[in-house]
Amino acid sequence: MYHGVINVYKEPGFTSHDVVAKLRGILKQKKIGHTGTLDPAARGVLPVCLGQGTRIADMLTEKKKTYEAVLLLGQETDTQDTTGEVTARYPVETDEEKIRQAAASFIGPQQQVPPMYSALKVGGKKLYELARAGKEVERSPRDIEIYALTVDWITLPRVGLTVTCSKGTYIRTLCHDLGQALGCGGCMEQLTRTRVEQFGIEDSLTLSQIETLRDEGRIEEILTPIDAMFDGPKAIAGEWGDKKLCNGNPVLAEDFSCLLVKTTSGLEEEHPVKELPKTGLVRVYSSHREFLGLYAYEESRRWWKPKKMFPGETNV
Repeated sequence: MYHGVINVYKEPGFTSHDVVAKLRGILKQKKIGHTGTLDPAARGVLPVCLGQGTRIADMLTEKKKTYEAVLLLGQETDTQDTTGEVTARYPVETDEEKIRQAAASFIGPQQQVPPMYSALKVGGKKLYELARAGKEVERSPRDIEIYALTVDWITLPRVGLTVTCSKGTYIRTLCHDLGQALGCGGCMEQLTRTRVEQFGIEDSLTLSQIETLRDEGRIEEILTPIDAMFDGPKAIAGEWGDKKLCNGNPVLAEDFSCLLVKTTSGLEEEHPVKELPKTGLVRVYSSHREFLGLYAYEESRRWWKPKKMFPGETNV
C-alpha cells in the first residue's frame, strides 16, 4: 500500500470523486481520499491522500489555495457559472479603473453566502439537490478570507483574475458578487486551481501520467511523504523515549535526543534539545528515525500530546 500525497491534475469533466475512484483502480488500493472538491468543469491541482496520508486530509483542507478564473460580465446564472441557465443579462458599462477598484474591495476577511448549487447541506439535504428540485433556501454566510486578488487582464466582457483565498471560498460566488458590485452582473466562465500550499500546477500529474508511472514502477517518486507536508523541526527520540512514543503517550523534552533543524541551505543540522516548540505542530520520530506522528503542546499539563499518529511509515 502507498502512503503519502500525490499532486493530481484534475482535468475538466471529472468530479473530484471520479479522480479518487480512478486512482483506486490505477493503484489497486481502496484507502484514498481527496483534500477538497473542485467543480466538474474546473481543472488544476487536486492533492490526493493515499494510505495513512488520508489521516491528514482534514488538515490539508485548511491550507491556502490559489486560482485563476475568467469572470464573464453582463450576465448572471442560477449556478453562478456558465454551466447554468442565464437568469439575467445587463449591459456592460464599466472600465478598467472601476474593475480594479471593485476587485481590491474584496481583499481581506469577509462573509460569503454559499451558492445554492453546492454540496453543502441544509437540513440533511445537499443544496444542489434542493436547487435541482426548484427550491431555494436561506444559507448562512460563512467566514472566509481573500488574501490576494489581482486583475491580470481585461478584454470586456471578460476579466482574468488570480485569487488566493482561505478554505470554503467559492470563486463562482466571488465572480457573481464582483459583477454585482460593478452593476452589470457576472458569472464565472473558467476556473483553474494553480496551487494548494506547496503543490503547484507545474508539478501536477494527470491520471494517464500516473498510470504510466505505475507501469514503470515509479509511484514512490511522485509521492510526498506525510511528514514532508509539515514545517518546523523534527524531534528525534532517545531510546529511552521510544516506548512512550510507540504507545502514543504524551512526552516531555527530555524524551528526545536531538532536533533536526533545516538550515538556509536546505540541509538539516542536529541540535541538542533544550525545549520543544510550544506553538504549531512538532514532527516526532523514534530513535531509529521512523516518523511516528504530529504532537502539539498542552499548556495545562506542560507536555506534548499526540495530535495524529502514523506508526511505521516514514524514515528520515
